[in-house]
Amino acid sequence: MNTNVMPYHLLKQNIAKHINFSDKEFELYAKHFYLNSFKKKEYILKQGNICSFEGFVTKGCFRVYTLDVDGNEHVLYFAVKDWWITDIDSFTNQIPSYLSIQALEDSEVLLINKEDKERLYKELPNVEKLFRVMTQKTHVSMQRRMIQNHSLTADQRYQYFLSKYPEIAQKLTNLQLASYLGISHEFLSKIRRKIMQKK
Repeated sequence: MNTNVMPYHLLKQNIAKHINFSDKEFELYAKHFYLNSFKKKEYILKQGNICSFEGFVTKGCFRVYTLDVDGNEHVLYFAVKDWWITDIDSFTNQIPSYLSIQALEDSEVLLINKEDKERLYKELPNVEKLFRVMTQKTHVSMQRRMIQNHSLTADQRYQYFLSKYPEIAQKLTNLQLASYLGISHEFLSKIRRKIMQKK
């Protein structure tokens, strides 16, 4: 495997943010991933199915969301290049997922299945440390978002999202962004109009 090919090079750069792998360790690690392409609107996971993968996005954009009993959509997060996607509960415990993961544009993702991940734990001790660090960072991110949802106004949450994730914001429709912010499409339009009037 040529780990200098762009998708694997991106993966190597991402791993280096969390832990130091030797070239040999990364070579062994990377060979358990396979590159998959998804067309716009195609699902990588549908609510009710068991999540069989962890994925590293190398191109495009995905939305991770759930539908409540009334059919209302609630977006947990969006994932673009250099982000990881999965349903960690479904993947770890092999239970039906509460989440759906859909490509918002033509996208590519490196995938690893549960069996190969478990094998890596045995072959590379550093892998367990890697995923522990990544899991901790994910928990911190989710906690911060929960705090923001309770402590910030909708206007502030919108402004924060634009400043924090400008690349993602450009890819989203008003409906998708409103779903993430937990507000109606109409209310988001009011916020945008108010901001424009201040400029």
